[in-house]
Amino acid sequence: MDSSVVPRRPAALGLLGFGLAVLVVAVVGGLASASAGEQYASLEQPDWAPPSWLFGPVWTVLYVLIAISGWLVWRRAGFAGARTALIVYAVQLVLNMLWSPLFFGAGLAGLAFAEIVVLWLAVVATIVAFAGIHKLAAGLLAPYLAWVTFAAALNFGIWQLNG
Repeated sequence: MDSSVVPRRPAALGLLGFGLAVLVVAVVGGLASASAGEQYASLEQPDWAPPSWLFGPVWTVLYVLIAISGWLVWRRAGFAGARTALIVYAVQLVLNMLWSPLFFGAGLAGLAFAEIVVLWLAVVATIVAFAGIHKLAAGLLAPYLAWVTFAAALNFGIWQLNG
């Protein structure tokens, strides 16, 4: 057996662990944005803003990809071999988790925009760190980066239109 690959049972538990970490991020975001649909609808929005129902399905897919991506890196290199990459990954998860409470919970669109710019940088850093360990894991984060880019533009537009 290749020593760089985690055995099946710990690998399955690892996938569960990455899934649970991402689930915590999703739950915190969901709790902070429980009335997001109404809040979003009440805001002045750019003409290109998507309907509120789109966000749930998109984030569900992205969170699955984010969990699988982290798991693939961990499985390939373990915590010791991917320490820096997994720390950067954890930082972007925390930043991801903070955006909804800022934007929806506190109504701080300007601060949420600054935070999402930092999140964008952290996602780029995660992709770069993952690319040196597992190319597919890095590639799985590309849709996430694209969506965060779009979300940042939307956040900025809403902030500007709503003062």
